[in-house]
Amino acid sequence: MAGYYQLKKGNSGKYSFNLVAGNHEVILVSESYAAKSGAEGGIASVQKNGSDAAHFEKRVSSKQQPYFVLKAGNGAIIGTSEMYSADAARDNGIESVKKNSPATEIKDLTGEP
Repeated sequence: MAGYYQLKKGNSGKYSFNLVAGNHEVILVSESYAAKSGAEGGIASVQKNGSDAAHFEKRVSSKQQPYFVLKAGNGAIIGTSEMYSADAARDNGIESVKKNSPATEIKDLTGEP
């Protein structure tokens, strides 16, 4: 099964999205956006940049857990991964984003037109 995007609106009124792998696991979480159109633009940016290894930055949290961020062409962070237990798991997460980011299905969970 192919990956897809979930477009959401939080209690704060801000919008965000998740990239979800075919196994229904969230593999990338977006930043928050004031407008729905901003989140939709973020999805387009992940679709454009997510298959290019040069746009990934591997990081380590303050608790020494590996994770990654996906950056747009201008260097802005467009998504962050979960915290992983090992570098190999993080690297598998990057490969999953590269594979699933071109997905075109967007599940709009905002309840808005």
